[in-house]
Amino acid sequence: MQRTTVLLLFGGESSERDVSISSARNVYAAIDDMKFELILGYIDAQGKWWLLDSFDTELAQQQIVPVLGEGYFLTLSDNRELRPDVILPILHGKNGEDGSVQGLAQLMHIPIVGCDMTASAICMDKLATKEILDAHAFATAPYDTHHRYDAVPDFNHLSLRLGCPMFVKPARAGSSVGVSKVYSEDELIAALELAHQHDEVVLIERGIAGRELEVAVLGNPPTHRTSGVGEIIPGDDFYSYDAKYATNSTSQAIISAELDPAIKSYIQQQAGRVYEVLGCTGLARVDFFLTEDNTLYVNEINTLPGFTNISMYPKLWRAEGLSYSELIEELILLATGVTIKETIAEANV
Repeated sequence: MQRTTVLLLFGGESSERDVSISSARNVYAAIDDMKFELILGYIDAQGKWWLLDSFDTELAQQQIVPVLGEGYFLTLSDNRELRPDVILPILHGKNGEDGSVQGLAQLMHIPIVGCDMTASAICMDKLATKEILDAHAFATAPYDTHHRYDAVPDFNHLSLRLGCPMFVKPARAGSSVGVSKVYSEDELIAALELAHQHDEVVLIERGIAGRELEVAVLGNPPTHRTSGVGEIIPGDDFYSYDAKYATNSTSQAIISAELDPAIKSYIQQQAGRVYEVLGCTGLARVDFFLTEDNTLYVNEINTLPGFTNISMYPKLWRAEGLSYSELIEELILLATGVTIKETIAEANV
């Protein structure tokens, strides 16, 4: 059986590059090398793309550049062609999951795992996501927006409308980077300054008191499917970047949340609908808040969830009987338009 050539992209320019590298190492270790030939594509902090021989390579020596419309990359050192059958982006944040790489793949005529350029850009933008979900009658946390050039809003006025505490977050960032929980005017000023380090547009949201629930979605509509419902119990004041990734984090990721079966089914159904409405394909993780009175709020949608050892997305599918390597294989097949049945038939020839 001929192996599929996969360009594994990782690193990147965003503040989430360390998560990307950790995830990519896991993918590299888990992928079935009898079926897939991996090309390691490392994106450095300046946005240059490099070809690596292995993760142990300390210095990337061959820079690669795309050839638009031709389906291949060139190495600058010796003009060697690299022709991947599919791109597997293990990227987060700016120029990774915001539609940039997805648009490049489209211009190169190479399939890419996950959502297309449009869905990636929308889901990366929390404001655009809210506006679309609100238009389709999904509940989201009430919010206000703040631009870098705006005056600092009056805290008392905001708290009357949004309540206290509030969350301040960049409109286009992930992994809780630049997010703050604020209780006072001084904290609001500091939070806006921090959030604007990551984006021109910032959301100020009502703090929803509720359980943090997550659902993994896999597939291309209308045949996409949802995992069980996981739950995050933050070990900190909220699920911050450190609470997610620090080695001493006390946060808990519960793979099967204790829920009434009817509520669980409803959450899964809502996750599938959110996925469809936002035009997602391949994969995404849909995050919710569930309040004591069982009001369900959509928090955010992550189109390139982490694949680290502690990441919820692969854990949720493992609980459904889909191993890490099987999950990666299905994602690649979804991007290339090949079905699992076809690969089994080919292997039996």
